[in-house]
Amino acid sequence: MAPNTEQPAPEPSTAPEKSPNTRRIIAGALVAVLLVGAAFALGRLSAPIATAPSTTSAEAGFARDMRTHHSQAVDMAMIVRDETDDPEIRLLAYDMIMTQQSQAGQMLGWLAEWNLPTTESEPSMTWMTRPALTGGTTHDHATGGAHVAGDPMPGLATSDQMAKLKTLTGVEAEKYFLELMIAHHKGGVEMAQAVLDRSNEKVVVALANGIVYSQTSEIELMETLLSKRQ
Repeated sequence: MAPNTEQPAPEPSTAPEKSPNTRRIIAGALVAVLLVGAAFALGRLSAPIATAPSTTSAEAGFARDMRTHHSQAVDMAMIVRDETDDPEIRLLAYDMIMTQQSQAGQMLGWLAEWNLPTTESEPSMTWMTRPALTGGTTHDHATGGAHVAGDPMPGLATSDQMAKLKTLTGVEAEKYFLELMIAHHKGGVEMAQAVLDRSNEKVVVALANGIVYSQTSEIELMETLLSKRQ
């Protein structure tokens, strides 16, 4: 009898099906990360250390504060990823974790390249209270003084809100996560726009533009996801 050479049929895929809207948002965020990474590498090769920003500059302040802002977003995304079985929320959370960890690493790289400390020499968000570059701007917060130095960063969740998120599961966790993260992203966009008003540093401008683009798109997606759960 001839040996049986038939191969077993492949198991059906169990990967979650992504909606077209989610695929568009995730693809846009990944493109933004790749573009920012390329700009960061180019900036390291082209910018001599003699022109590095100072430790009290908008660029340095933004790098330190946005790293902190991103760190909380990663924490929230990891919490909801473990407290929901919804594939769309889990995919969104995973993308946020990967994107914001990557961007935080880029900002740490800037500070190292500029020979600057990773800790603040003045209250957080002081850079955002200072005037914009000469020539004016389209952003209301760029006139200086709109944010108080040392105040919480825009959109940052409180310790009580983070503690509450950890107590929730399922749809309730999804809803609260989306509410917190929409506010968090709006704050991140505000910070990115603020540094665009205050910096011409190529790598900073590239990353800030990427944040505005990707997080604005994710806000739209999260608002849609939240409306489905009301």
